[in-house]
Amino acid sequence: MELGKEDMITCPCRDCFNLKKYPSAMTVRDHLFHRGFMNDYTEWIWHGEGIHSENTNKPDEDYGSNRDSIPINKEDDEENDMVDEMIHDVEDLLMHEPKVLENLVGDSKKLLYPGCTDRFTRLSTTLKLCKLKVKNGWSDKSFTEMLKLLSDMLPPNNELPTSTYEAKKILCPMGMNVKKIHACPNDCCGASRYKREGSNSSTSHKKRPPVKVLRYFPIVERFKRMFANINDAKLMRWHMEGRKSDGMLRHPADSPQWRTIDGKFPEFGQEARNLRLGLCADGMNPYRTLSSQHSTWPVLLTIYNLPPWLCMKRKYIILTLLIPGPKEAGNNIDVYLHPLIEDLKLLWDQGERVYDAYKQADFTMRAMIFCTISDFPGYGNLSGYTIKGANACPICEDSTIDIRLKNCKKNVYMGHRTFLPLAHPYRKRKRSFDGTIETRVARLPLTGKEVFE
Repeated sequence: MELGKEDMITCPCRDCFNLKKYPSAMTVRDHLFHRGFMNDYTEWIWHGEGIHSENTNKPDEDYGSNRDSIPINKEDDEENDMVDEMIHDVEDLLMHEPKVLENLVGDSKKLLYPGCTDRFTRLSTTLKLCKLKVKNGWSDKSFTEMLKLLSDMLPPNNELPTSTYEAKKILCPMGMNVKKIHACPNDCCGASRYKREGSNSSTSHKKRPPVKVLRYFPIVERFKRMFANINDAKLMRWHMEGRKSDGMLRHPADSPQWRTIDGKFPEFGQEARNLRLGLCADGMNPYRTLSSQHSTWPVLLTIYNLPPWLCMKRKYIILTLLIPGPKEAGNNIDVYLHPLIEDLKLLWDQGERVYDAYKQADFTMRAMIFCTISDFPGYGNLSGYTIKGANACPICEDSTIDIRLKNCKKNVYMGHRTFLPLAHPYRKRKRSFDGTIETRVARLPLTGKEVFE
């Protein structure tokens, strides 16, 4: 290990137990001389040795030719939960909570019962069971009953949790924070956010459940955790260091929009680790039903720093908001986007201090919304642009060619031939279209500022 490249060095003495870091190698050396080396630390996972598993945690040497060699966790890999790697990723995030980190490390080494194989520790077994719970949709009640039954079947003095609450408490340090925000049933502040009293009029106001609950998953913590992983931290630099730049369009970094941003904000563009994000929003029908009576809106972020074969992998798509139903938020979606926008403004204006595991140094991470991805109705909700009526096209604006159907009371848009070259044969086909020869020419697209005005 090259200590000169590290800002802080983890101390493996008997008192520090790899839970404390020091800026000087001499301090760690003195601790080891006076206090001795900790027990059972045979694989130096905190000092760069890594875990001996199929998916190594060492960064790849080349970006462009190794898309198959980049370690991508399989969703259904039941044999290898990579517990040690996960603990290593959250180490820097939990350094200010040494007791929590110590309990997490202890659970990862504590055998499920005396004489059990080391494949089944308290942490790994709890993680496997919780994965089964989520995968099969078990309720908390049924999961608790199953844990109690398994605990009775195992030998005495086993370490298996006996309730859903206890299992979640074990995994809590490895999970991501979620903020539950009560929302008004009308997507505004004009009505009570609590459900109306039922037949039991004695129910107090404070005990009534909320009508809607917005779930926000803070993005700053998740970005920090990604940079804490040495492979992910290196992949975040791919768009600048690993991309093949030959004028061909293979990645958003090859687009004119990317170059325009680099020219307009040179300080932002010079730092390869600054994030360019795509915001995706659309409604879905939960509970495996195709009925349109309930619509829930997830808001996702995609990271365009990554290679194109990883940008759309589920592992790297970040769920930020879960907007509840049963009706879509519509133009009031800005009310629900508020917590996400606040974090994005913070990351753009000030940035956040983040530890880069690949470079083994801190840096100030900034982020921006590079683009939005949605269908046309979603575009109208996100932008506030009117997508109905005579001027529904954001490109043509007041030059939109529309026809009003009196019986259906709807507008249809039939002027597509205006976008064809002047000599195109379709322009003269009367029977195939509306009975006229098209001589008009489409207007030039408006800029974002012109559309706003």
